[in-house]
Order: sequence, then C-alpha cells, then structure tokens
Amino acid sequence: MQSGYTCRQCFNSLKRRGLVQEQLRNPSSYLRSTKNSKWISTKTTDLSRNKDAQPHTSPLQSRRALSLAQQGQYATEESLGFPTSPMGARELLKPDNLFHPFSKSPSPEIRRRAAFIKQHAYCPHPSHQATRTPSSPHDPEARKAANARLPPAHVRFECPDCGIPVSCSEEHWADDYENHLEICDYLREINEDDHDLRSGRFFTEFEYPGPQMEEALVNMTNWDTLLYTRQFTAINEERSMRQATRLLTYPVTIGSVLHELSPYNIRRGGRLTPEGLKSLSALRYTLHPPRSGAGLDIKGLRPNPPPNRVFILGARAESSLPREVWVQLAYMFARATFHVILIGPESMANRDSEFPLPERTPGNPFGAIIEDRLSGQLKISTFVEYYHTLHKANTFYPYDPYFDCFVLFHPGLGHPASSHEWEETLPQLLETKVPIICTGYTEWDMERDRRWVEEKVGGEVDILMEPGENRFRSLRWDLNDLDPSDISCGNWGVWAFRGKRYETTRKENE
Repeated sequence: MQSGYTCRQCFNSLKRRGLVQEQLRNPSSYLRSTKNSKWISTKTTDLSRNKDAQPHTSPLQSRRALSLAQQGQYATEESLGFPTSPMGARELLKPDNLFHPFSKSPSPEIRRRAAFIKQHAYCPHPSHQATRTPSSPHDPEARKAANARLPPAHVRFECPDCGIPVSCSEEHWADDYENHLEICDYLREINEDDHDLRSGRFFTEFEYPGPQMEEALVNMTNWDTLLYTRQFTAINEERSMRQATRLLTYPVTIGSVLHELSPYNIRRGGRLTPEGLKSLSALRYTLHPPRSGAGLDIKGLRPNPPPNRVFILGARAESSLPREVWVQLAYMFARATFHVILIGPESMANRDSEFPLPERTPGNPFGAIIEDRLSGQLKISTFVEYYHTLHKANTFYPYDPYFDCFVLFHPGLGHPASSHEWEETLPQLLETKVPIICTGYTEWDMERDRRWVEEKVGGEVDILMEPGENRFRSLRWDLNDLDPSDISCGNWGVWAFRGKRYETTRKENE
C-alpha cells in the first residue's frame, strides 16, 4: 500500500544507501511576516556534514542537502515538538491531522508565531479606531470610521474554523463573521500548509529534475503542463503542488517571460506590446542561439557568447532559495548560460551560515559573494548594496539589450513605505534601455506601481507587457503576521517596462 510517509525500517534502509544524509539536524522554515520581508528563517542547530563519507560531493549537491533541510524536508522530533515514544520513534502529523489552532500547535515555531500575531496585530472590527492609513481600498483599515468609539485592540480570539487569531474577542468575531468568511477558507489552508511543512513527511515535491534533451520542448500553458514536460515527479496532491510552486515561482516566472515558447504574445489577450516584442526578441535570440556546429574535439571549438545577466533588485526571500531551484531556470534554456545577480541591502536574509561577508578589496570593492560552481550553465553573485550605488560606480557597465534584463519581485514601487527607496534607482534603470520585469502581490499592487512609474518619469517609459495575472504564480497563500486579514500569494501578477527608445528618421530633401 502506497503511503506519503516513510516507516522507520525503510528510513534506515534509505539512510544506509546514502539517499538520506545529514539533513535531520537543522530544520528551518520560511514564515511570511510582512510585505517588505517575506519570510523569516528560524534556525535551531547547525547542519554538520561528514566530509569523510562524501569526498566527491559536488558544491551543488552539498548546497542542496542544506537547502532541503532549510525547507523543512527533514526535521528532528525535539525541534518540532512532536511527541516521541520511548524507543525514539517519531509520531508524524498525518494528512487528516494537519489542522491545529496556532496557539495550541504541536510545533513550537507556530506557537511563537501565534504569540507574535497576538502581540502586534490589531482587531479589524470597524468599531475600533484606525491604527494606520489604509494602503488600498481593500485594506480592512479602510472600514474603520474616523469617529470610532473603541480604541485599537490586539487580536486575542482564534477563529475555530481557521485556527488563527483574527479578532480581539468572540463577540467582535461573530459580529464581523461575514467579512471574515471571505478569507476564512484561505486562512485554514495556510494553517494546514504550515503544519504540513513541519509534519515530518518526505517531501517528494522538492526533488527537482536535471537537464533534459533540447528536442524535448517545454509547454508553458500552466503549472501542470510545465511540470509534466520538465519531467518532474508526479504531484497528485493540491497541498504538495502549493508547496512546490511557492519556491519554483521565482525562476519559472522569469523563464516564462523570456522563453521563445512564452504564453505571453502580441495576439489579442496575450498582453505583450509591439515594443515588448522588440525587446524580448533580442533576448530570445541569445537565449536560443542557432546551432554553430560546436563539438568536444578541436574541430568543434567555437567562440562562446557571454552569459545572459539577470539583475534581481531588492532581493529578499528569493536570495535564500535553494540553489537547485535557481538551476531550473538554466535548464529551461538548453544552450544558454546565466549569471543571476542578487542586489539589495536584504540580499543576505536567511543566509546566516555564509557570514561574515567577504572583505572589500580593490578586486572586490563591494564584497560580492560569487557562486560559480552550481552548474555549467548558472552563476550567482550577491551584492549587499543598493543598485544606484553600483550603477554610479559602473560596476556592470555596459548594458546590452541582447544579454541583460532586470527583475523586480514585489518591489513596492508605489507603496508609501518603500517608494522613496526607488526614486533614485528608477531613472538609472530606464537609462539602460533593457527590459524590466516586475511582479506584484495583487492587481491593486501592480496598478499602484505602474501609476507611480508613469507619474515619476512621464512619457519616458515604454510598457512591454500589460499588467495581469501571472500564469506561474505561487499557488500557496501567505499570511501577513502584522495583519491576519491581509493574505497574498507570491508573484500573483507580472508586467514589464523599459526606458523609452526614440527612432531616428531622415527627411527626404525636396
């Protein structure tokens, strides 16, 4: 009988075969906190590696063993708070036992998260006074009247249906139940997904395929066709699909826009503009180069083009993604190479094991961290610095529309709390004349960013792709711990723009 769990005897057998190594030492999870800092990593112990037992392990495999443990694929009984038997056998959370109120969760991490929510989140009932300026018309704070009589109150009552603190009292929860009902099912889904990450089961959805033959084309219609044509292990459960897409959404979103088989085109409803077709056609020419007759012998030597540079600005959670997740971007393009450059003051978030940073020297003036042994097609560099500082120093000059593009994951260009950080950077991005791919949490978030860009630069911008829903968004919903009524999913929407180009025309002499 098939099962999603591994018994103790089979577990020991797998361990002896080397398939399960040192990943039981360091469980870690990514918890969604705020819009500006997506996940918080809570580490318990350091992961130790037996170098004598694995003398020929590649850097990618070593990093992969660490990253799988950080995803929570393997966890110890003590760190997760699961009851153990006298023999040390672990009692797992079964698929029908994943729902637990946050404050009574078997996981200490989730109980600490519940305490954080109760300490910082406020009751959304309209009878309370507002605690901040609403960020959108859909913000629960917008329902609170200016003459509300009750002072702000922290959430204390956990909804019995979703298990998350959402109101200050049972009375306010019952009175505002109609509004809460709109998101209650999603909150319960978040609850069960978080407990699933700590259930101790074996996560087959975190096993990623390697490169495939160039003739095997990738179908980018949706998540199902992509995973099937990329030869992923079959994912038959919706919860497993949500866990997998939460990580894969970052590289696949980039690939879905740049690939020659992209679902975005200039047909009606395809969202791509004529200017977008021009810019992306230049990138696709280098990402899908014609065959040159190159081979492994002397006669097959050919000059190789430089790697395609993907600048990810304001990198946060995507910087700490397992490196085998980023390698999936390179595997989508059989004969192209990539240099992913992570830039931002938070680009080292959740990467505590890599501290201290390299010393700043004349050869490495910004203390960049270089990872160039991930695969033959991918190299990753991390700069803990603002982009406008690097731009002024001409660190990446010159820029080439055939080889470069910028990516902004949830930048908050128009958000009142973060827009000032982009005012100096935006004109510099437009000067490069290369595509800028931008994602957003919601449709309102994207439209706000677009309006802010148009207001700041006027007509000096070309829209390459109209804002709309991302076909490869994360299927898992995330909770804002500072406001339980605020839920979103990563990379819900995507759009693109570029600095305006002017074509020179000659007037015939009469």
